[in-house]
Amino acid sequence: MTDDMKGLLLDDRWAPVTSEMGFLETDAEHAARAFAAWQAGLLVPRGIAVEVRPVSGTLEQTLSALLPLTSPETRRDLFIPTRSPWAAYVENGWGGTDAASVMAYMARTLGCRALRVVAVPNTIRKDKGRYGAVMLAMYGPHRTAWLNSVRAVSALNDGGRWVFDQFGEPFPFEKLDRYQARKVRDRFTFDMLEEYLHHLGLSPFQEDFYLPQRSQAWLVEKTGSFVSAQKEYTLAQAREHF
Repeated sequence: MTDDMKGLLLDDRWAPVTSEMGFLETDAEHAARAFAAWQAGLLVPRGIAVEVRPVSGTLEQTLSALLPLTSPETRRDLFIPTRSPWAAYVENGWGGTDAASVMAYMARTLGCRALRVVAVPNTIRKDKGRYGAVMLAMYGPHRTAWLNSVRAVSALNDGGRWVFDQFGEPFPFEKLDRYQARKVRDRFTFDMLEEYLHHLGLSPFQEDFYLPQRSQAWLVEKTGSFVSAQKEYTLAQAREHF
């Protein structure tokens, strides 16, 4: 892990699963059941069943319910309660969670705010490692100038070149002067992401933020006939690749 991202969730042991996460400002079980209903409408005609069940244990034990990781279709989605009004979302895609479309759709469906949070250390060296990224995007329940996106800020290594982007009206707590930094990667840093999230009531990189006492996570699992190219991977295999 690079020095500029010390403090990632579980010391980044569950990357790429937790390198990107979604957050919905609603109850975890409510979110899981609404998501399952959406997925059932898409998948039952294909002969794929969608079920919801509770998962208990530590955060790492809970994340283990996602295994094995799969590609090209995901088979398991996890909604985790937190010590806040927000529920966390991750999925079992072998390339990591892809929260953008799910959060955008669920924000409209549930009538709540949703977040996409990305924190990837920049470890790329001679075509090995990961391209760094720090991203925060908020979606709302109503249409905006671009679908239902409310605000987005990002700095990422786009194949060797750092790019900064933003959309929407800034939040009052944003450090707008930092967006003019000479080095593009300094315009939105991991520390800034953490600070912005704290203003929104989240501490997603701290293990004890998840699964308050006497709570449980909710797993949405899909079973049936998937595409013939469907493959399964261990977490170690996914980490080795990415």
